[in-house]
Amino acid sequence: MSITVGDKVPDFTIPASTGGNISLSDYRGRKVLLYFYPKDSTSACTQEACDFRDAHDTIAANGAVVLGISADPLSSHSKFIAKNSLPFPLLSDEEHVVSDLFGVWQLKKLYGKEFMGIVRSTFLIDEEGILRAEWRKVRVKGHVETALEQIVK
Repeated sequence: MSITVGDKVPDFTIPASTGGNISLSDYRGRKVLLYFYPKDSTSACTQEACDFRDAHDTIAANGAVVLGISADPLSSHSKFIAKNSLPFPLLSDEEHVVSDLFGVWQLKKLYGKEFMGIVRSTFLIDEEGILRAEWRKVRVKGHVETALEQIVK
């Protein structure tokens, strides 16, 4: 069972690239654009992260923060952030706790092989911790613009 639009998102705390842990409740009073992506430094994930980077000032000006989540370890996140000058934290969900909560840790197929992994998805959580919008099975091209439209509403 995963969270759906209109639900209060349960608080979670996981390791962050900023050092220590980040909790969703740390951002109460601000909108949170929480995006899940499969893997650091792959082409689509790099494009998505850079699109969020390029829109970061506009997102922040509209009272929102961006948090990226993958199952990669913090050491991988640090390299990914440095290489792409990402201005937002990346969270490490190696145990898939938050990914399971949002229902994005799923069976995937690639080149005839099946494996468990994160399905690219984005969630907009409002200032009170309520899920206001979701985009599942995201295609990277144009996605950040679509998410921005929801933030500025």
